[in-house]
Amino acid sequence: MSTTIKKCGLEDAYRLQQISFETFNETFKDQNSPENMDAYMTRAFDINQLKKELSNSSSYFYFIYFNEELAGYLKINTGTAQSERMNEEALEIERIYVKNNYQQYGLGKRLFNKAIEMAMENNKESIWLGVWEKNEKALAFYRKLGFIQTGAHSFYMGDEKQTDFIMAKELTPSLEK
Repeated sequence: MSTTIKKCGLEDAYRLQQISFETFNETFKDQNSPENMDAYMTRAFDINQLKKELSNSSSYFYFIYFNEELAGYLKINTGTAQSERMNEEALEIERIYVKNNYQQYGLGKRLFNKAIEMAMENNKESIWLGVWEKNEKALAFYRKLGFIQTGAHSFYMGDEKQTDFIMAKELTPSLEK
């Protein structure tokens, strides 16, 4: 069993779109209406939107492969690309998704470690993310990694207003590899 992480470029836009649809649908379809899922995914994963995000020098996408099969991806943001106004010393993990059939292999943790590596390379003091209040699996994962809830914000799934918890983790030099 081997895993590799590869930085995404503009040429990966269609693969990114495909895995974005697949993993988001797997994660949230049972808790949201098909109409709201379609509305959100059509907007968030529109190919032109993804190309714009891939072209933003403050956003970074990474694919993770398990035995040479695309298994998930990571999106991180710095500076003005962050989805909430945060200080320059913060890095946002906007998306960490792993296909259901590749979960339990530590791939989410590998992607998280990639985000930590990027934060440390860029001298960031903290990392943060938003997690849907009803996503118990993700909340448990991030709490286990040392994140604490620092706030909340509204997130729209189609026309349904939902609440995301803002969770943050302070970085220390001891986290360096």
